[in-house]
Amino acid sequence: MSTLSRWVLSHKLVVAIAWVITMLAGFALSQTATNALSQQFQLPGREAYVTNLAIERTFGNGGETNPIVGVVTLPNGTTVNSPGIRGELRQAFARVTVSLPGSRVVSYGTTPNRVLVSADGRTTMGLVYIPLAKSFSDLPKSLDTVKAALGGSRIGGARIHVTGQDVLALGSTGSGTGPGLLAETILGGMGALLILIFVFRSFMALMPLMMAVVAIPTTFLLVLGLTKITDVNFIVQFLVALIGLGLAIDYSLLIVVRWREERARGLDNEAAVHKAMETAGRAVLFSGTTVAVGLLALIVLPVPFLRSLGYGGMLIPLVTVAVALTLLPVLLATIGPRMDWPRVRKGGQESHFWHVWAGGIVRYRWIAAVAGVVILGILVAEASTIALGQSKADSLAKSGDAYIGLKALEKNGFQVGVISPFEVLVQNGNPAAVARRLAQVANVRGAIAPTASSWRRGSTALVDVFPNADASSAAGRDTVSRIRAAAQGGAAQVRVGGPGPLVADFISAVYGSFPLMICLIAIITFLLLVRAFRSLLLPLKAVILNVLSVAAAWGVLVVMWQYGFGSQAIWGIQSTGAITFWIPLMVFAFLFGLSMDYEVFILSRVREEYDQSGSTNSAVVTGIGRTGRLVTSAALILFCAFVALASSPGTDIKVMGTGLGAGILLDATVVRMLLVPALVSLFGRWNWWLPALPARVLRVQPSVPRTELATETS
Repeated sequence: MSTLSRWVLSHKLVVAIAWVITMLAGFALSQTATNALSQQFQLPGREAYVTNLAIERTFGNGGETNPIVGVVTLPNGTTVNSPGIRGELRQAFARVTVSLPGSRVVSYGTTPNRVLVSADGRTTMGLVYIPLAKSFSDLPKSLDTVKAALGGSRIGGARIHVTGQDVLALGSTGSGTGPGLLAETILGGMGALLILIFVFRSFMALMPLMMAVVAIPTTFLLVLGLTKITDVNFIVQFLVALIGLGLAIDYSLLIVVRWREERARGLDNEAAVHKAMETAGRAVLFSGTTVAVGLLALIVLPVPFLRSLGYGGMLIPLVTVAVALTLLPVLLATIGPRMDWPRVRKGGQESHFWHVWAGGIVRYRWIAAVAGVVILGILVAEASTIALGQSKADSLAKSGDAYIGLKALEKNGFQVGVISPFEVLVQNGNPAAVARRLAQVANVRGAIAPTASSWRRGSTALVDVFPNADASSAAGRDTVSRIRAAAQGGAAQVRVGGPGPLVADFISAVYGSFPLMICLIAIITFLLLVRAFRSLLLPLKAVILNVLSVAAAWGVLVVMWQYGFGSQAIWGIQSTGAITFWIPLMVFAFLFGLSMDYEVFILSRVREEYDQSGSTNSAVVTGIGRTGRLVTSAALILFCAFVALASSPGTDIKVMGTGLGAGILLDATVVRMLLVPALVSLFGRWNWWLPALPARVLRVQPSVPRTELATETS
């Protein structure tokens, strides 16, 4: 780090101009980068994905897209078999095909199958498969078209309600509206600014935000370049803006605080910059590397969209580290002293509160360790009950036409699985015979084989199977397996697709590889931390605590969303019944690296103090005293970014923001400020043991524990 800081300060103008040019280019091309992001969801080699591609290619609709469902409840005394009703249904849904060319529809008017009708004959539903979406705005536009086409129709005098899985999801976001990515970033930045003002009490509070202003557009610029090589999922834009904001501020905060501390000790400005880079800068480098490793490990999962999140997400810590280690020293060496005004708080002093806190933890380390383990244990136990799948349909919206339509189905005997039917592709066979066979499968309401031309292409036809349970639930996945087994019973080539089976295949494919991902991250992180701390025990403890910390965050998701203890009170959203299948992966990938930041921040300083004093307990007290306020402030800043993320439209983004925010707070409090100091104190001199052989392999100096005074561990 000394070599880098000397070079940077010798080339201040070059470094500053290079970052300004890069930032301006990033701002100019950020919208282009966003537009280049992909909405594709790929699961190569899996039956549902291959089948959905064939359906989309052959019919131009359906596949992985849920149908829009029209629901009507006829007046008392009228049923679907009353005179004229079937004709009115047929005409109403025919208007959709005229207004939305390329759509595929079915109703009791064209396919008089009782699977589409309630037991009393008064409630019926029809399906509309819209043309394939080409952009983010296509689904809302198609929905508006379907609503307009059906809205003017009356069936026996009753109106048609428009619902469906995707319609309900849009309904939960105000038809796709929300504060928007820019507003969310500003919201997170304003929250961060308030915390920075509290930390610095000077104009220096603006410095970390300046780093974020450079890092975020620069990352978007690199993402644009990445899209020229591979598909990058649209979720990356949220991660770049909000997690990039948090990381840029956190890394800058660590270096600036150390710079102020060294100046308060009497070093001149440039010497203080060099010292901050040698200490805090080194911690930032290791922190950013561990975050990048956590995200890059997503590439081992057999899902291209998750791999793209790994590639794109990895750029965030790398860019923020580069900004913190090059541009920030230049600004500190030039305008830093002028911005650090007025100086209300001395930079070189320990926090009295955190000094006392650490002393109490060291004194009562067994109690602190047990308390931390109990808290994490309760949440980890809740995490063990996590149900992977998709949010329950009735949790996606609490009012509106889509909600009314869903409740009309449920009230009249339809179970929630019917709004997301399986699409069965039948080639060179009798679709009606296939439908009869699949209708007999357990936990299936029925199946239809429409004869309209939009459902048949030569020797290829579609059959819709209506499960009772959502295919993303455990019961629904069992139904998928039974349907597939039954589909193989005939001579025809029959394959099962649709959104539900695709989710079931995703869960099977990804979570089967999840242990490999955890092991890969753990091993690489362990080796990096051995180099950083020159210890075997501290990195092992860090990896174990990080895994437990992420599991505890999953426990929070289960309690707040799966059970609904929090989602209803805060967002007015009912319990989801399941956690969307990709969210735990993303929470793990980000939290594992982000929470390691605090481990590196704290233990780097503890190691530094131990090397000077030779006392573990003294090093813990001094290290926590000097980093406690920093870590809590950094955690609050990231928490603000994740609160902004949770304000995004869409239940899934809210759930992910909740998991990340809760995980950061748990990690910065229960883990880093309770368990870490307690365990380091308990381990004593063995924290600092690194034998010669692993030290030689990793090219660092070995570390032999010193004999500590008995009074310091008593």
